[in-house]
Amino acid sequence: MSQAERAAVKYAAGRGKLLFAGVGNDAQTKNFVGYPAAYPEVVGVSAADRSGKVAKFSEYGEYVDLAAPGLDIPRWCDETFRSYCDEGGGTSAATAIASASAALVWSKHPYWTANQVLRVLIDTAGRDWPKGEPSDYLGYGLIRPARNVVKGEGEPGPADTDPITNEKTAGGGGGSGSGDSTSPTSTPSRPDEGATSGGKETTAAEASNDGGSNLLWSVLGGLTAVVVIGGGVFAAMRARRRA
Repeated sequence: MSQAERAAVKYAAGRGKLLFAGVGNDAQTKNFVGYPAAYPEVVGVSAADRSGKVAKFSEYGEYVDLAAPGLDIPRWCDETFRSYCDEGGGTSAATAIASASAALVWSKHPYWTANQVLRVLIDTAGRDWPKGEPSDYLGYGLIRPARNVVKGEGEPGPADTDPITNEKTAGGGGGSGSGDSTSPTSTPSRPDEGATSGGKETTAAEASNDGGSNLLWSVLGGLTAVVVIGGGVFAAMRARRRA
């Protein structure tokens, strides 16, 4: 962690940005979820395969908030862009997909705040464990933007309340919101690092059986992050999380 990086994250969060960062690819060696994913304003993203199972390399712990496809991601094999491979991946790729998913939701609801966008991503995430018991491996589940963008599911809730801590955020949420005043679901404290979450720490079975997951895999080539801030942090638009 550097002071400059910390200042940059705080600045972006204070300007209403929703920040995403990969939790890292060293689960089989050191498994230390570091910065920027560990910053309280940043959504930590882990990598999952097509079936919704966490990747062996994806680091885990209390800073994992959401998961996205991160294995067998199509990519160019060389600098000439003539050879195409499908074995790419990592939590960085998963983070780009998570960020782009937030951008898709936001594009449909431009007057929502980041709190509302993140709440809907959490609400519609694929999981087979209780929403109030985030997994150390997949967080609140596998991201599924189609559940909102196509099917209109997910409750945005209050504009000025962090969906993870249920605490008020600075600036009243940074926007007018959607007019939805529903109360957010109460979310208990995260389990200790290394603990399981309802016995479902490694899979998101619901996600693998849903059209939202399939949509993600079919549009990987067209999704891009809105803003990139050093260290693999992707921004879509506003502040959140634990202090």
